[in-house]
Amino acid sequence: MMYFARWKITAILSVCVLGLLVCIPNLVPRASLPGWFPTRQVNLGLDLRGGSYLLLEVDVNAVVRERLEGLADGARTRLRAANIGYVNLAADQAQRRLAFRVRDPAQVPAAMAVMRELGNPVALGAGATAPDIEVASSPDGTVSATLTEPSLRAKASGAVEQSIEIVRRRIDETGVSESLIARQGQSRILVQLPGVEDPNRIKQLLGQTARMTFHLLDETANPTAASPPPGVQFLPGDRDGQRYAVRRRVEVDGANLSNARAGQNGQTGEWVVNFTFDSIGTRRFAEITRANVNRPFAIVLDDKVITAPVIREPITGGSGQISGSFSAQTANDLAVLLRAGALPAPLTVVEERTVGPELGADAIRAGMIALSVGTLFVFLYMGLAYGLFGWFANIALLVNLILLCACLTLLEATLTLPGIAGIVLTLGTALDANVLINERIREETRNGRSPLNALETGFSKASGTIMDSNLTNLIAMACLYGFGSGPVKGFAVTVAIGTVVQMWTATTLVRLLVSIWYRTRRPRTLPV
Repeated sequence: MMYFARWKITAILSVCVLGLLVCIPNLVPRASLPGWFPTRQVNLGLDLRGGSYLLLEVDVNAVVRERLEGLADGARTRLRAANIGYVNLAADQAQRRLAFRVRDPAQVPAAMAVMRELGNPVALGAGATAPDIEVASSPDGTVSATLTEPSLRAKASGAVEQSIEIVRRRIDETGVSESLIARQGQSRILVQLPGVEDPNRIKQLLGQTARMTFHLLDETANPTAASPPPGVQFLPGDRDGQRYAVRRRVEVDGANLSNARAGQNGQTGEWVVNFTFDSIGTRRFAEITRANVNRPFAIVLDDKVITAPVIREPITGGSGQISGSFSAQTANDLAVLLRAGALPAPLTVVEERTVGPELGADAIRAGMIALSVGTLFVFLYMGLAYGLFGWFANIALLVNLILLCACLTLLEATLTLPGIAGIVLTLGTALDANVLINERIREETRNGRSPLNALETGFSKASGTIMDSNLTNLIAMACLYGFGSGPVKGFAVTVAIGTVVQMWTATTLVRLLVSIWYRTRRPRTLPV
């Protein structure tokens, strides 16, 4: 039990040396390290580095409103194609339904069949699906289509998940590193931006839905009229304030964009946004421009007309250009929005906080003081309580902290205040195993065993207890990681890594140190 082969000694010492080398990039500037040296580092979280905290809420009602508007447009087209006369077609968002009255009662079944065709399947679990609308009729010939509860839950959950992905893409495009984006509750998104002290630009990027669509203008409609004709909407210009009569039908959707980049017009020098379509968008764009030469074609972004140029010739190359008094930053921001994709629903900032770097430095200083003071008192206690064996445990504790830092470095983990708390907690519990071992060695010595037998029995008998106690700790940390939020997860990861490392240092490294000491000194009594 107390014998170590030479290869085992080499392996144990190599692990300790490698752990120290991995920690070095956290202590010195990267520029001073050689090119071959690994440069992974532990990243500082928002509460240590400073930065911005945003809590966003997804407007789920906008998803419902968009679905009802889509149903209304589809109903107009399908009912007209089926020669079904109707009146009073209107959407009621509060009731989550669309209703209209069929003029001829004999056509009510046909109208209901048309509406059922507009339903989208919703997964119910176990492979089952159901339409997202429930179609009904009344004796007076009114046909209604109501959104079902499963469809509302699916749409809300899907909108939040899609929003999280698009928010992540937009933030990544701005170059902000180590951002934390996570779901909070049913309809909220938590965004933490370490190092970003002024989040205004990020808020502007996240506050835009950025849904770009292409529409034909209705040249017969009067934009100054009080209300638009059916199938037409009045939209303002993005910069000139002019009112446009835009047909509701989306001819080409911005979802078919494959790329968007800011650039400068070679002739005028003004900033523009160049975009390209995917294969579906290219084909659709070519068909529309070929069939509508010499007609105005509006580019609409978030219900505002950016530009409405006249189609001079068919555009078959699948690319285009957006101009409109852009600056370099606004052109780049629009390109970022288009590349990241449109949000399924608007986002609103519910809560905003900014943590200054001074507060982060104070937190780091307080954490280091707590760690240093805790280490000092633990060292003194172990040295006074267990003598030489206590100092062996102290050496293992130092190695424990080094290996813990090395593991966090390899994972490129983000260290927060809860993470520092986890390290301090690990400092206090890391020596529990050594206390068990030393107490067992004392007991065996009092029972009259020889020094070597007492050492072997102490380490072997205490190993099972150490394994059981640390296994329960790992189970608790796994639960915290599985059910906790970001800071709680950081605490759980730190404590879990510290627990695994301290089991190794207590039962292997300390045993190696004791073995080397015993073979060198051959004592008659143990100093424990």
